[in-house]
Amino acid sequence: MIHNILKDKPTKLFIFMSAFFVANALIAECIGGKIFSLERLFGLEPANFTLFGESNLSFSLTCGVLLWPLEFVMTDIVNEYYGPKAVRRISYTAVALISYAFIMFYAAMKTIPPDWWLSTKVDSGVPNMQNAFSAIFGQGMWIILGSLTAFLVSQIVDVTVFHRIKKSTGEKWVWLRATGSTLISQLVDSFIVLFIAFKLGNNWSWQKVLAICMVNYTYKFAMAIILTPLIYFIERRIENYVGHDTAKKMKKAAMGEDPDAFMNIPSAG
Repeated sequence: MIHNILKDKPTKLFIFMSAFFVANALIAECIGGKIFSLERLFGLEPANFTLFGESNLSFSLTCGVLLWPLEFVMTDIVNEYYGPKAVRRISYTAVALISYAFIMFYAAMKTIPPDWWLSTKVDSGVPNMQNAFSAIFGQGMWIILGSLTAFLVSQIVDVTVFHRIKKSTGEKWVWLRATGSTLISQLVDSFIVLFIAFKLGNNWSWQKVLAICMVNYTYKFAMAIILTPLIYFIERRIENYVGHDTAKKMKKAAMGEDPDAFMNIPSAG
């Protein structure tokens, strides 16, 4: 059984994509507590603009956004070759493992450290390692709930929009279904995470929620456009790897909404 799996290129490809998808999502959640200035990353001063009555806004973004655009690229690729059920399967897996990771983070924060460990990084400017550890890994429950809910809902939206566009356009216009589904799902993602984490969790005003949402979405919108050529590059690599005929059969199986149909494709190994 395992030898057949290791010889079958569509199966190996799905395993790799699933592993990358889950790892990418988990890393994005772990580094999400760090905020960076997009303007200063490019040597510019913060924009300081006003939107929905909120002033002094700039592109101060969570580091998680560095990886989330790749997550939506992978969603579209998996959708293209394995279908919506496969996307939902790896999305549920990612949410389950991220939840498990946060439970382990919480358990680790509650363990009692030895006194000598607390001051091991004083020379590096960290007076208390326990406080530092808790500050890094102890994201608030509202933020965790908002992030996971936004991720799951946006994935379902992405899958739905992607397949509706593909059913209307066929194999043409890859950029339209990939970029279009991402633009819609990213807007949903941006709003839900802020609504749950900061409107419900921290009682932000609607003006602030909408203003920050549009700032975040502007970045995600730009990244969706910029990464569109990556979709074509990955598709070419997949066709070179599994073969043109196999790739064509995989796409047809995906449109039949049967993610296991590729198992019946003759091995490309």
